[in-house]
Amino acid sequence: MVEWKLFQGVWVKEGLIMLINVSNHPSEKWGKGQKDAAMEYGGIIDIPFPSVDPHANEGEIVRIADALLEEIQKKASHQDVVMVQGEFTLTYEVVKRLKQNGVKVVSACSERVAEEKEDEKGNSVRTSYFEFVQFREYI
Repeated sequence: MVEWKLFQGVWVKEGLIMLINVSNHPSEKWGKGQKDAAMEYGGIIDIPFPSVDPHANEGEIVRIADALLEEIQKKASHQDVVMVQGEFTLTYEVVKRLKQNGVKVVSACSERVAEEKEDEKGNSVRTSYFEFVQFREYI
């Protein structure tokens, strides 16, 4: 029987790893498929991905990465899986350093689905949405 416990405000399966969501996409807004895939890890903890000034230099990226990694370390254990998605240079720095420390890091992979319809005036209207497919490990 699986035991549940309250961990940092989230009900999780006892003894299972967590998915730490470091992105600007809170898990409460994820679709059912992505939530179900994440719950295979036992639970989800959200950490907002910080804003990055487009004028930031490399040193500033390292400082932001230091702070973000500190926050991740406060909420994660070594066996947890961390999903990192956001501004590319900061994502690269965070993923690189997590992997150097033996942490499994993943990204959410989605398929873009586009639907084209005609509105009441005869105009073509295209709507796109993203359908979650899988979590893929950074290599």
